[in-house]
Amino acid sequence: MIRHDALDALPVRTALPALRGALDGHGTAVLVAPPGTGKTTLVPLALAGLLGEGPARRVVVAEPRRIAARAAARRMAWLLGEQVGGSVGYTVRGERSVGRHTRVEVVTTGVLLQRLQRDQELSGVDVVILDECHERHLDADTVAAFLWDVRQALRPELRLVAASATTDSEGWARLLGGAPVVAAEGASYPVEVVWAPPARPVRPPHGMRVDPALLGHVATVVRRALAERAGDVLCFLPGVGEIAKVAGQLGDAGDVDVLQVHGRAPAAVQDAVLSAGTRRRVVLATSVAESSLTVPGVRVVVDAGLAREPRVDHARGLSALTTVRASQAAGRQRAGRAGREAPGAVYRCWAEAEDGRLPRFPAPEIQVADLTAFALQAACWGDPEASGLALLDPPPGGAMAAARGVLRAVGAVDSAGRATERGARLARLGLHPRLGRALVDASAFVGAERSAEVVALLSEEAPREYGEDLAAALRAVRRGGDAYAGRWRAEVRRLRAVLAEQAHPPTDDRRPPAAESGGPGGRDSVRASHVAGNPAGVVAALAFPERVARADGGSYLLVSGTRAEIGEASPLRGAPWLAVAVADRPLGKGHARVRLAAEVDEEVARLAAGTFRTEAQEVHWAGGDVVARRVERLGAVELAVRPLPDAAPGLVRDALVEGMRREGFGLLRWPPEATVLRQRLAFLRWHLGEPWPDVSDEALHARVEEWLEPELSRARRRSDLARIDAGQALARLLPWASGEAVRLDELAPERITVPSGSGIRVDYADPERPVLAVKLQEMFGLQESPALAGVPVLVHLLSPAGRPAAVTADLASFWRDGYKGVRAELRGRYPKHPWPEDPATAEPTRHTNARLRR
Repeated sequence: MIRHDALDALPVRTALPALRGALDGHGTAVLVAPPGTGKTTLVPLALAGLLGEGPARRVVVAEPRRIAARAAARRMAWLLGEQVGGSVGYTVRGERSVGRHTRVEVVTTGVLLQRLQRDQELSGVDVVILDECHERHLDADTVAAFLWDVRQALRPELRLVAASATTDSEGWARLLGGAPVVAAEGASYPVEVVWAPPARPVRPPHGMRVDPALLGHVATVVRRALAERAGDVLCFLPGVGEIAKVAGQLGDAGDVDVLQVHGRAPAAVQDAVLSAGTRRRVVLATSVAESSLTVPGVRVVVDAGLAREPRVDHARGLSALTTVRASQAAGRQRAGRAGREAPGAVYRCWAEAEDGRLPRFPAPEIQVADLTAFALQAACWGDPEASGLALLDPPPGGAMAAARGVLRAVGAVDSAGRATERGARLARLGLHPRLGRALVDASAFVGAERSAEVVALLSEEAPREYGEDLAAALRAVRRGGDAYAGRWRAEVRRLRAVLAEQAHPPTDDRRPPAAESGGPGGRDSVRASHVAGNPAGVVAALAFPERVARADGGSYLLVSGTRAEIGEASPLRGAPWLAVAVADRPLGKGHARVRLAAEVDEEVARLAAGTFRTEAQEVHWAGGDVVARRVERLGAVELAVRPLPDAAPGLVRDALVEGMRREGFGLLRWPPEATVLRQRLAFLRWHLGEPWPDVSDEALHARVEEWLEPELSRARRRSDLARIDAGQALARLLPWASGEAVRLDELAPERITVPSGSGIRVDYADPERPVLAVKLQEMFGLQESPALAGVPVLVHLLSPAGRPAAVTADLASFWRDGYKGVRAELRGRYPKHPWPEDPATAEPTRHTNARLRR
């Protein structure tokens, strides 16, 4: 019997005429209705014609979470006075309760996505409601885009409703072709905000880590709320681990039931939370309780202010959930839970001043998540670039490129990004493509049962107490009797059934890409009997081939190039090879940390990561000389190294150039005249420019083939470089073609003849101004300083003992003004040498007075 009293109390009833009108006139609508108004329960029943109004229709409601889908179906069945599976049913992964007469089916967005890929027309469905679309889950955004395609191309009569409590209504309206926006007034009660920040600063969240001090503070605030307010308390925490820790601290909360609700909670616990209790309750929940679920009796909300969002590090190949500050929109949703049935209060565990700095909305998953599954769905839909899909936010180009790289590696798409037959099969598994690849390919080696067992274990985060050894975790879950083990067994059954449906695939599509090819040299053909004894390692390695890792100097080097460390007490420590299934990067650490892995051997590594295998000549400069070797690798991991005595000359030449770039051109032989030539050329380049060559290190490296050939092409090692005369090589850079080369000695001579007749060497060490160091008496009679290429030489006038007496670039000025002081100081010290009163007219000499008299 229909419970009309409960239905009539739902405020969304007043919006039904406008919603029906929008769908009749436009075919699409955006429904904005606050929590508790009945948008999730009354609207589907009304649109299906189950309340005696309107034609009979088949309605599918898409929810982002399994717990919400089951709860919504049960609530609607209760409103109709029926059991689930009658007029209202639900389908979630691994669980289905639908009958012949079901008119409203609640499904998860993931289930709807799979259904659309199998039947693009969505035959038999009249209306699809996308509930809680404000959460911007990737599956929900993808489903909306596909449904819009279906409506545009195949079924214009299909009616679409985007429903949410708080959403970008204008954006969704545009996405659905200018859909009308229908708003329903809520019947929520006032909620008092109590700001309850910790007394002392707490560390911000990093990765999955939350400061224990904050969790202790949350438990204290819950006790405070119990003492200050009536009614049940709903406390929002980011994840299962934090819920367990706060529950442990509330163990002595008195005459209060402490319940834990999250996506992995047992069905009995979920049912208890959604039903009124006989005792006062504290419900510790993740974000699953933000929307879709009504927890009766709640008058107080305690909000830790944190949420979990997916992130991916494309460079390291590691992706996982991360803890972030919850958005302002999430805060409003959470607070609203306290005012669903009566006036309430929300205790926010942060300062009021921080609230305005929080993000307004949660980050759309398409912008931050791993897009591998999305890219496969788009490819199977026929739009590999996702450029034609109606999406509120386009997928980031880098994330899509990384996703296509993974899909190509597992054979799911071809070089153009189009889905292969193998890709279509993987998309139908209801798994991430990595796990789908592992399930299908590993079954050929370890059997369908064991393959399904390991994949089921990798599909959902295992309890921390299972440890980090995947093989040991598999043994533990087989023995386990907890809720996790129950979900694991259900998923194993589902995966076995999926594999049975896909039995006897084409021969060329059964084995992993590396195994199909046989591998270079035949070494990748793996003995099935050998591999079958290591199911955990085989599956993990096939799922994450770039995370196959080899022990290397106290840590592990992954095929991807990432380094990872393992705990001192880990049972995996010392294993020569690992297949890493889960890793993270601790705060302040440069290396990743292994969280879940299985020991493998080199044969399994070659099998799984065969597409990363390369064999090449590697010739480079290392340890001060050329090192030539033939290296076989799996990505960054070296498998085998052999000397290469006959390395290609071009590779050797490149290594020698690399050595000179690292250690400088001092590796060549530089006789004095070679050094002087380089300095002279630098001087001419500085003052005259072209056509005189640039002989800086950078320029010489850029033109190395012009001046060091053919000597360089004949060299094989460091010692050969030491025999190359750098001066002879540099002469090739002189401007011979223009004829200017013959002027080198004119413009920048090695020596200058001074008035005494001596040929004095010019010092070109400073290219800006050359230096002539000459005894003062040898310059007598010279009126002007000598100049080279129009540049006055800087003359260092020396005493008879060869020590600097004066420095000048203007001899005439020095003879006139400076010489008298030098003469007065040095004449008595060197009486045997001439010190005329007028040096400008005196006879230059390099001899003493005695020699002059003779």
